[in-house]
Amino acid sequence: MSGGNGSKDVPTLSATGIEAGYDRHQVLHGITFESRDGVTCIFGPNGSGKSTFLKTLNGIVPVWDGTVTYGDVDLTGAKPEEIVTHGIATLPQGGGIFGSLSVEENLEVGAFTVDDAAAIGDRKAEVLEVFPALEDKLGQKARDLSGGQQMMVSLGRAMMTGADTFLLDEPSAGLAPRLVDDAFGLIERLVDRGAQVVLIEQNVRAALRLADYVYILAEGEVQFNGPPEDLSEEDELMELYLGL
Repeated sequence: MSGGNGSKDVPTLSATGIEAGYDRHQVLHGITFESRDGVTCIFGPNGSGKSTFLKTLNGIVPVWDGTVTYGDVDLTGAKPEEIVTHGIATLPQGGGIFGSLSVEENLEVGAFTVDDAAAIGDRKAEVLEVFPALEDKLGQKARDLSGGQQMMVSLGRAMMTGADTFLLDEPSAGLAPRLVDDAFGLIERLVDRGAQVVLIEQNVRAALRLADYVYILAEGEVQFNGPPEDLSEEDELMELYLGL
């Protein structure tokens, strides 16, 4: 487990009684959740509502009922671009890098809300401190990087927003098996600098090694929440919902 070493006092991202869906199709039924220091994992079978829930946290899917708060700030109904300014960044599945832009340009996209050139420079220096392998790649097109380096760019761009909480949607999807551990190692670097990470991940075995707290969703409802060591004792849940 990661157990962050950073000293930041990061607000808790909380959701209470979330009901949401698409058009008339309800997907989420009363989800209550809060982020913890380190890595909070959300597991569940396909179609369980994991990605929909992440999209309610970042404002893409509107909340039908319930509330989303970040510390003492009510984010219910806020637009995605507003949520970013409060310190929450999302990495979509696949990372969402701009392949035709250079590494440096990709990073600068993350600072779109910042007008201060000195602040942008400071954030870029912090990214390079966390991911030093990018320092000599700044002028290269992002599409020419390895899969692991592209993930560094994605995480670095999210850091450029100034975020303290990161919502990650299956970051290991599409990576070669040998890169999965490297990807989770990059996430640990964020935690080590004091960030909170909310992680949706299908690779349950690998993610459990990183998890500080776990939620299991199925059919749009929370079936379990607790520390990973408690989950290991829930054989029926592990088999029924996670296939382990």
